[in-house]
Amino acid sequence: MKIAALIPAAGSGQRLGHGPKAFVRIAGKSLLERSVSALAPHVHEVLVALPDGMTLPEGVQARAVAGGSTRQASVLRLLEATATDLVLIHDAARPFLSAATVQAVLEAVQRTGAVTVAHPLADTLLRADGLLWSERVERAGLWAVQTPQAGRRDWLLAAHQRAESEGYSATDDAGLLHWAGHAVTLVPGEVSLFKVTTPGDLLLAEALAAVWDAQELT
Repeated sequence: MKIAALIPAAGSGQRLGHGPKAFVRIAGKSLLERSVSALAPHVHEVLVALPDGMTLPEGVQARAVAGGSTRQASVLRLLEATATDLVLIHDAARPFLSAATVQAVLEAVQRTGAVTVAHPLADTLLRADGLLWSERVERAGLWAVQTPQAGRRDWLLAAHQRAESEGYSATDDAGLLHWAGHAVTLVPGEVSLFKVTTPGDLLLAEALAAVWDAQELT
């Protein structure tokens, strides 16, 4: 089966404050470069949705597609630009993606057709009233959704097209598959798959990059 990796990277990165987030560099490599490098060895092609007027950074081996006004719109354009059987969709802002996680996702999606990486929650959860503790939320059975997410391209394309026609929006593609009636399998993720969103996340990523890159060289 042919597999494509899709990376919606057309966001402005306003919360991070350094321009388009995918182009922010960590230890000499952009977030986009790190994500493409993690995915490319495992798939037949990599497609990236970019902001208007932007081109792929030098050295990034992928095919560029013009991004949409939202993440969901960008993914739809990416789905329309490939003809593979399966797709992996990954956030460029999650640069520390291991080969083991990619392989686990690929194995699961070939069995089930709809998959997301997720991490079981370990922290105590609460609901607040302003800045006052309101009530404790039971964390048993709760998972934090990560990427990559994967699915049959025909399922994902149909879900995106239906969502567009009905004006429905979801925060991620596995959520769209679930909304469309498909059972979504969870693949346990890793703490290192955190999303770089705020300046604090960027500092953490800089610290992790030194260890991560050293391991890749050994």
